[in-house]
Amino acid sequence: MISKRVLGAALIGAVATLAGCASYRSEPLDRAPDLASHVSDLEGASNRPITLADLDRMVLRNNPDLRAARAKLGVAAAQVIEADLLPNPQVALSYPFYLAGPNGSDAFSVGVAQDLKSILLRPTRREIAANSASAINASLLWQEWQTLGKARLLFVDIVSGDRAEKALQRNRKFLQERFNLTNAAINQGNATLATLSPDLVAVGDVQKGYDDLERLQLNRRHQLNALLGLAPDAPLPLAGASETPHVDAQRIRRDLANLADRRPDLIALQYGYRSEDAKLRQAILAQFPNLAIGLIGGRDNSSIYSFGPQASFELPVFNRNEGAVAMEQATREELNREFNARLTAAAGEIGALQSEQALLARQLAEIEPRLNEARLIAGKAEAAFKQGLFDERAYVDTQVAQLTREEEKIGVQQALLDGQVELATLIGAGMPQVSIGPEPPAADVLGLFQATAR
Repeated sequence: MISKRVLGAALIGAVATLAGCASYRSEPLDRAPDLASHVSDLEGASNRPITLADLDRMVLRNNPDLRAARAKLGVAAAQVIEADLLPNPQVALSYPFYLAGPNGSDAFSVGVAQDLKSILLRPTRREIAANSASAINASLLWQEWQTLGKARLLFVDIVSGDRAEKALQRNRKFLQERFNLTNAAINQGNATLATLSPDLVAVGDVQKGYDDLERLQLNRRHQLNALLGLAPDAPLPLAGASETPHVDAQRIRRDLANLADRRPDLIALQYGYRSEDAKLRQAILAQFPNLAIGLIGGRDNSSIYSFGPQASFELPVFNRNEGAVAMEQATREELNREFNARLTAAAGEIGALQSEQALLARQLAEIEPRLNEARLIAGKAEAAFKQGLFDERAYVDTQVAQLTREEEKIGVQQALLDGQVELATLIGAGMPQVSIGPEPPAADVLGLFQATAR
């Protein structure tokens, strides 16, 4: 009678457990490209030309890669939940039927046991999962920094490229007009082919430069559209002025002092190191022999009932987890060196960019008086040429020299802006911020275990 009750209770418990389980539902892959056909279809879009601040907001909301990466946060949260769960108790049932013998009856036994080692390792499991989740969050933010930096760089290059295109168009128009005039003079017998040859070469060179820049600009716009999840040929109006986040030398020196606690990639490495340190402590704790304790009761074939505690454990004779401990120690050292190498490289990159920015600023300052001089000479040459007091070849050369220096100034300004964008990305100027929390103390259970082992 008791055996039937026990079996019935076990059956009810099994049914109740199954009733609380999650169910499966198929979810097919989304195979339709998710490209917006117009800027107005993007989140955070406005009717005015897009500024750099607008672009930052739109990239964070619409970039397909960032949207996909944010799904990792859900996985990390689930891992934290999983690490906090205790293993279920183990229940053992047996019911050997009575076959032969004097005055015998059916026997049964019921036992329940709980693994203690899993409880001992629970704090470090939670610590590992929490640090891993924080590392994923910081890595996602670093991906946002890099994506924003790339979008800003494309914005600056497109705006500067548009200015360069206009300068090349002026140069091309001027040279084409001179070429047409000289060609007409040749047809009228007032000039020779020797006077046309330099104009022909100059027109060909400026046309090639314009064609190359036009292809480059189209590629830049396609890249920027892709960062926004926008169709390649969808118009994307950009505001003409590119106001990059200003980064001065004093701020860089201040930010370098705490760069490791501000830059997401370095913060992610620190959380990864903390997680690995917890894994090492877990491997040391795992040297504790597996121990399961519980209760067992039942009836034998002579109808004698018994009930009492039970315990099972392994003997650490052949494997004391030395391999796992050594592996985690080596991995922790590897992460330590990787963090230091990344921090060293970051400081070197920032220093190199500062040096390049200083050089570009000096070159830009030196270009300005040369450009003003070229403009003055070109203006005088044009006035003298119109009065018939200046040679046509020399006049063309002065105009080309002025336009060439204007293109040179645009190129140096673009390089200077590119460097400012890169510096802003490396130190986080105008970027979403994150900070690393204090490192929690190691679980006291480790010290207790080590003291017991001694």
